Amino acid sequence: MPFPIQRFQTDRGREFFAVKVQEKMMENGIKFRPSKPGSPHLNGKVERSQRTVKDEFYSTVKLDLQELQQSLSEWQHYYNWQRAHGSLKGKTPMEIVCDLLDSTPLHQAVSDAYDQEKERIQEANYQLDLQVRKLNPCL
Repeated sequence: MPFPIQRFQTDRGREFFAVKVQEKMMENGIKFRPSKPGSPHLNGKVERSQRTVKDEFYSTVKLDLQELQQSLSEWQHYYNWQRAHGSLKGKTPMEIVCDLLDSTPLHQAVSDAYDQEKERIQEANYQLDLQVRKLNPCL
């Protein structure tokens, strides 16, 4: 990616709470920020993009494994480089990336700002995680 990933916001799917996954994010200076339960509006962009993929891609391809990878690569290029997005005021994602390049922090600046001491392994159980957070509110 042409920009550093600073945060990873997800729903509360258990796969994201695996210790190895969280440790890998920390190693790479990525903050893990799971959304609060009962907050589907925080995942709206993901849900909308998944609907677009379902409607515009999967409805048009055969799910043959050999063809699928090639078709997916072609569609991803189209989606990011050529397809206008209403949420981006008619621009493509790559046009937005280019527009924001000058104001996007470089990897080194993001890495310097990341404080691993303020990160911790988070619990999938939200109530338990709240209790852990109360024990050390600095995290």
